[in-house]
Amino acid sequence: MSISPGALDVVMVCCEGPDAYSLAGGLGVRARGLTRALAAAGYRTTLLFVGDPELPSEETVDGVRLVRCCQELSGRHPAGVYDGELEKVATLTRTLPEVIVRRFVAPAAAAGRSVAVLCEEWQTAELCRRLSDALHREGLRRHAVLVWNANNHFGWEAIDWPTLGFVASTTTVSRYMKQLMRERGVNPMVIPNGIPETALRPVDPRSAAEIAAAAGAPCLAIKIGRFSPDKRWLQAVDAIAQLRANGLPARLLMRGGIEPHGAEVLAHARGRGLEVCEWAEPLDDRGGVVRALNQSGGAAVVNVRRFIPDPVLPEIEAAATAVLANSGHEPFGLVGLEAMAAGAVAVVGATGEEYARPYGNAIVVETDDPAEVAAALQGLVEDPELGRRLRRAARRDARDFTWPVVLRGLLERLRYMALHQEVFVPDGRVRAAL
Repeated sequence: MSISPGALDVVMVCCEGPDAYSLAGGLGVRARGLTRALAAAGYRTTLLFVGDPELPSEETVDGVRLVRCCQELSGRHPAGVYDGELEKVATLTRTLPEVIVRRFVAPAAAAGRSVAVLCEEWQTAELCRRLSDALHREGLRRHAVLVWNANNHFGWEAIDWPTLGFVASTTTVSRYMKQLMRERGVNPMVIPNGIPETALRPVDPRSAAEIAAAAGAPCLAIKIGRFSPDKRWLQAVDAIAQLRANGLPARLLMRGGIEPHGAEVLAHARGRGLEVCEWAEPLDDRGGVVRALNQSGGAAVVNVRRFIPDPVLPEIEAAATAVLANSGHEPFGLVGLEAMAAGAVAVVGATGEEYARPYGNAIVVETDDPAEVAAALQGLVEDPELGRRLRRAARRDARDFTWPVVLRGLLERLRYMALHQEVFVPDGRVRAAL
C-alpha cells in the first residue's frame, strides 16, 4: 500500500501554474494535472508558482491550495510567467525555502506527517539545495522528501549537478531524458507525465465529421505547438507541399506560438508555393473551426492566430487525418498522447514519446525527411482501415497514462525516496541509512 494521505502532504514548486498568466506550455499543464490528481486522491496538496498579479495571493481550486508567488514582479512584467524570468527565479530561490519550512514542513512534522516537496525544472535547482540546508538547520530534514524533476534540458548549464543529486532524488519524464541526464552525472528515476481522465471522454462523432467535411480535402493534418525548430515545422510544411505536388490536395491547420521561428515557417510555406491563410477569428466551438476551413479559400495552410479552447481541440484532432507531433527533440510528447486519447492518429517523433508503438497505436517518424511524413499521410488516405485501427488502439493505450495511474507509480517511488533520504514516515517502517 502506498504512503497514505493521512501520512503525507505534498508541496509542488514550479514557475508555471494554472493561471492564464502562468500557463506557458507543458510544464503548467503538468503542474495543474498532477496537483489535481494528488488532491483528488486525498493528499493535502499545495502548488507554489509564479502567479497572476490580479488574482488572490492564495486560494483553493479543485482541492489544491494555490500560492501565487512573485505577484509584485508579475505586475511589473505583464507579458507572462517568463517575462522577467531571472528576477523571479532569484526571488523564489531567496524566499521559498524558509516559507516551505515554516508554513508546510514544521506544521506537518508537529502533526506526525511527512512532506514530499516536488521541485520542477532548472529554476528550482538552487532552491532545492537551500531548502535542504534550511531543513537541516531546523532539525526537520527527516520530515521532508525532496524531489527534483526535469521535463526538458533548458537551463541545465546553470545547475550544480553533484550538489543537486546529493540533496534530492532526481526524476524525469522519459528514458530519453534519463540518458541525457546520465551524461550530467545523475541517474534519475523515470516517472512519465499524465493526462486527465477527462481527456478520454468520447468526441462527438458528428462534430468531427462536420470539421472533416469542411476541410474539403482527403487529407487534413493539424499541428499545434511552440514555433521552435525542434518541433520540425518545416518538415510538416514540406510534407504538405510534396503531397500537393504529387496530386493529393492535403491541407494543414496549424497553431503556433509567438516565437520568431513562426515567421520563418510561414515564409517557407509561401516559398514552396503554398497559399497561407492567416485566420484571426475565434475558434470557440466547432462552428468556428468549420468557418476557418470553409472560408479560407481552400488554402493549403490555415494559420490560426487565436487560442483554441480545450473542449474544441479533441474535436479537431479526431477530425484530422493525423496530428503532426513530429518533434526531433521531445522529452515526453504530451501533444501526441492527448491526441491519442481523443482517438486521433498521432504522428510523433522518436525521442521521448514512449507511449507510442510504431503502427501499433501511432505513427513514429525516425528522420527529419519530409517524405517520411508525406508517405505516412498518404498511407492513411489510401488505407482507411489502418487509421481506424490506430485510433482504436490509441484510445485504449492512452488509458495507461491517466494521472491516477501515473500517480500510483509516483507514490511507490516516493516510498523508495523516503528510504534513501532517511525520511520519517508515520508508520515507522522507514529506518534504513543512506
